[in-house]
Amino acid sequence: MSAHVVASIDEVGVGQSKMVEVEGRSISVFNVNGEFYALRNVCPHQGAPVCSGSVGGMTVCREKETGNWGEVEFIKKGEILRCPWHGWEFDIKTGKSIFDPNGCLVKTYKVTVGVLESEMALSQLETYPVTIHKNSIIVHA
Repeated sequence: MSAHVVASIDEVGVGQSKMVEVEGRSISVFNVNGEFYALRNVCPHQGAPVCSGSVGGMTVCREKETGNWGEVEFIKKGEILRCPWHGWEFDIKTGKSIFDPNGCLVKTYKVTVGVLESEMALSQLETYPVTIHKNSIIVHA
């Protein structure tokens, strides 16, 4: 698996996403409360561009200790992606669908924030001042 620099952290603010192309694949990088996640832009249902859908949360009804249904609660704010074609919902953090988390998934990709080894190596290169005198290049070590 190769690594690709796709954006700076400033380009994808909290609650935002950025669509990129990596090795011919459309992928979106999402910033969920300061953590970054990447999903393939293909809905497993019918191939829709799932990442162009809306992002929100979901409403659940918690069961009370008495066995009766309890209060309605809004959870996972900013973590649920809805497909624009048919409304299928997926957890941005895991790629799992809400209705069938073990059987229906959007492809996820590992995201790291930082400097690639190649960029790190370039930043650690030792350099020396150079001057030119007549027809000679002089390195000052």
